[in-house]
Amino acid sequence: MTDTLAYFAHSTAVLDEGCRIGAGCRIWHFAHLMAGCELGENCTIGQNVMIANGVRLGRNVKVQNNVSLYTGVECADDVFLGPSVVFTNVRNPRSAVPRRHKYQPTVLERGVSVGANSTIICGVHLGEYAFVGAGSVVTHDVAPYSLVYGNPARPQGWMSHAGHRLLFDASRHATCPESGAQYELTLDNQVIPIPSIQNS
Repeated sequence: MTDTLAYFAHSTAVLDEGCRIGAGCRIWHFAHLMAGCELGENCTIGQNVMIANGVRLGRNVKVQNNVSLYTGVECADDVFLGPSVVFTNVRNPRSAVPRRHKYQPTVLERGVSVGANSTIICGVHLGEYAFVGAGSVVTHDVAPYSLVYGNPARPQGWMSHAGHRLLFDASRHATCPESGAQYELTLDNQVIPIPSIQNS
């Protein structure tokens, strides 16, 4: 039915001919994967998720229940989408005005997390490890490592790879409380991970 390697799909899931599913994926109740979508290895697709033609997911993407991924959405590796996250692909929809050839792309870079019940307006770019708080409405691009929330979502701070808020000191350095990873906040407000020095 599909061009796949080994994966698990619940018996109620609908997998259209031509969808591509990577090894180790888990697809749960009532999910619908349309022809032309592509899942990388080890993705988890929750209950009642729809993935449209042309959507691409990287490795280890987790999509929680009741999310619809419309044409134009692209998620890199390790993206997390919380329950009932909403995506769009047209900014000015009208039922009587066909705009199928005007879909705007929405890109989520590696490690992005989007909290439950958030809405991502099409045409935005979420930088790597950005973190969108639950219930937010994202209308503009989000910088890498940035914490945003609200309606509309606005910058509220910075987040580590492990998903903890980074508190920068006077020297513009911060440490993740879970992993111990260190980060620098540059003068132009970009967060840069500091490579760890390992003993030989």
